[in-house]
Amino acid sequence: MASRNTVQQRIIAEQLQQLGSHPTADDVYRAVRQQLPSVSKATVYRTLNKLVAVGEATCVVAGTGAERFDYRTDEHSHVMCIKCGKVEDVCDGMFEDGVDRDAAAKACGYEIIGHDLVFEGICPACQQA
Repeated sequence: MASRNTVQQRIIAEQLQQLGSHPTADDVYRAVRQQLPSVSKATVYRTLNKLVAVGEATCVVAGTGAERFDYRTDEHSHVMCIKCGKVEDVCDGMFEDGVDRDAAAKACGYEIIGHDLVFEGICPACQQA
């Protein structure tokens, strides 16, 4: 990620990790502006996409909402609330055996290099509302 905006990029990456719970680019932008008031929304979007491109973050596309960003780059699954849009990691270890990539490859003829599994449901807070 070495380029001319290294301070901005470092702060954006730090905020992505500190925000946790799969923030949108707008969430990251609002957090970064508290430290760098002059940062542009375009810089934040561009930097988040660079982080994804170089494997330092992942992009979670869940439902019809905004893209969410995740500082975790290991293969893991997510759950999204269909009412409020909250996205969370599914408990680690739940899929210890992983996804059967060989069966998927055989079924579709693709060379499988990864997967993105997003469960949909209603979060505890929305269930109580």
